Amino acid sequence: MANKPTILLYNPQAVFFDMPLALISIGTQVCDAYNVVIIDARVEQDVDGLLQEHINQTVVVGVTSLTGAPLKDAIAFTKKVKGLKGDVPVVWGGWHTSLFPERVLKDVPEIDAAVQGQGEITFKELVHALVHQQDLGEVKGITYRKNGKITKTPPRAMIDMNELPRLNYDLIDVERYFRAKGQRQFDFITSIGCFFRCTFCADPFVFSRKYSGLLPDRVVEDLMYYHDKYQFDDLNFQDETFFTYKDRIIEMSRQLKEKGKPFSWAATMRADQGKRMEFDELKLCKEGGLRRLLIGVESGSQEMMDWLKKDIKLEHVLLCAEWCQQLDLQVIFPFIVGFPNETDESVVASKKIIRQLAMMSPRFETPIFYFKPYPGTQITQDVVAKGEYEMPESIQEWAEFDYVGSRGPWVDEEKYAFFEKYKFYLRLLRQRRTLLRPLVAIAKWRLKRFYFGMPFEKWLYDRSNLSKNLS
Repeated sequence: MANKPTILLYNPQAVFFDMPLALISIGTQVCDAYNVVIIDARVEQDVDGLLQEHINQTVVVGVTSLTGAPLKDAIAFTKKVKGLKGDVPVVWGGWHTSLFPERVLKDVPEIDAAVQGQGEITFKELVHALVHQQDLGEVKGITYRKNGKITKTPPRAMIDMNELPRLNYDLIDVERYFRAKGQRQFDFITSIGCFFRCTFCADPFVFSRKYSGLLPDRVVEDLMYYHDKYQFDDLNFQDETFFTYKDRIIEMSRQLKEKGKPFSWAATMRADQGKRMEFDELKLCKEGGLRRLLIGVESGSQEMMDWLKKDIKLEHVLLCAEWCQQLDLQVIFPFIVGFPNETDESVVASKKIIRQLAMMSPRFETPIFYFKPYPGTQITQDVVAKGEYEMPESIQEWAEFDYVGSRGPWVDEEKYAFFEKYKFYLRLLRQRRTLLRPLVAIAKWRLKRFYFGMPFEKWLYDRSNLSKNLS
């Protein structure tokens, strides 16, 4: 390792602790020839110390980017790198860079090149070209500086994931992520991209509605290898649409069941994908370890769903919910309110379907988010074109953009106040601790009537130790 030149890969500060799969994946492509060091600011206590330790041997620095607050740290780290070693090439990748490659280079002059979309082969070729001072114009899927001008090369076609090598998780300290999560939960991805066309999602823009997934034998082989090595007891599949091909998942589940269900797992499912399954097939998934699904609903109005181009029906959602209730599976059904020009009737329909799902099972969670335009989505393009919304322009403005703790202009104070109370009572409804039973009963009464006036339970919660019991 000491004789190899170093490639530094940086994951900026954020509020979640999923393993940095993108950095592990691109690092795997080059770790035979280089000493790959992943610095993850979410779990690393001494980022500056690690940077100082490795910078002199570093030949390329890679930084991942996520729209919002993590950009601020990514920019600061990039400037710090250039301050210590001005001639080392800095390459950015990730969602924000894929959406705004030219703007990223324009706003941060310390960045030398940007990778768009699937980055494994692109990064490997780019590293080779940078280290050997070759023409970057031969590398597909990048934006870079040439003679003082920002230049973009042709896009790279999606690579079949089965052609890529097994990820080298030894590039990170896996145990550190288990500790950060508070459980021995492993992160893995079996597919990339998405065939679907949801107008609030940037995936169609980044991956052009293309998809590639590992074969089930490969999935199980890799997972058993990692399980033997890292001894995890739960697995979080990070796929955008895990159940795209049901036969792939059924075969994987069958093999895991035969191996004694060595770990539990959670994944995403579209409601129409659930509709195309048989009940016994979903049961087999549970017997193979399935413990939780995330099924995006977004709206309780079929008209709104059609406008969002979700391509699912409410009856699909309810069928999935019925089956998951029978199988005692945990499900997260996310919703979004405050879409541009959303009618009162649509909001009422969402309130009702949220309540219906929440009442079906204490294992059903119905988180509610407020719509904010995300770059690269059809809705965003439309509201900006109509002059209804002004998007941030510079990367510095995007770094101040808050997706989690704020709401868009289509959510007024009255609507916001209602849904904040609604979300509180939905969380309270799921509690099963003896201490909270009286409050759960009150929550049911309120939710049935949509009456949240004089919310003394919330007042009591905010001023007591009950918050320790409510998550």
